[in-house]
Amino acid sequence: MFGNHDLESGNAAEITAILTDAGVRVLDGDGVEIQGVGFAGVKGFAGGFGARALQSWGEDVMKRFVREAVDEALKLEAALARLTTEQRVAVLHYAPIRDTVATEPPEIIPFLGSSRLEEPLNRYHVIAAFHGHSHGGSPEGRTTTGVPVYNVALPVLKREFPDRPPFRLLEIPVSTETPVPAGAVR
Repeated sequence: MFGNHDLESGNAAEITAILTDAGVRVLDGDGVEIQGVGFAGVKGFAGGFGARALQSWGEDVMKRFVREAVDEALKLEAALARLTTEQRVAVLHYAPIRDTVATEPPEIIPFLGSSRLEEPLNRYHVIAAFHGHSHGGSPEGRTTTGVPVYNVALPVLKREFPDRPPFRLLEIPVSTETPVPAGAVR
């Protein structure tokens, strides 16, 4: 799953080949199982959140914009549906909920994610979702059904956890209980 910096070059296929040759699995609408945990990944897309999300009507360019958001949500849903594991994790570039982007300037919030990505997370009982893209956002939020969503954009990690390396570790329990960030008090 790529983000805007990866796609800016116009060489996504070449980047994918280099990463694949190095043993990295690039998820773009597909999934992988690692030690009993299923990971589904998509880029996602923009469009806004909730009742204020952009709708598909009017000019063709707006319809294509919304179609991209819908297509990415459908790719996520299909990837999650194909996983046979009980424990599922979603990896995204764009945010699936407003909470992790709410601290950004209001003018750019609709360009940081889409609530269309939230529905598959809730339907397939994802135990956690990770996204980037929102450099000024909040580190954590939850979907309407309580799925934890983590914003792992590098600037967020450096700001929120200045005394730690810039990554998140998540303990995934053997049971289906909600995962707990490593080091957190239960």
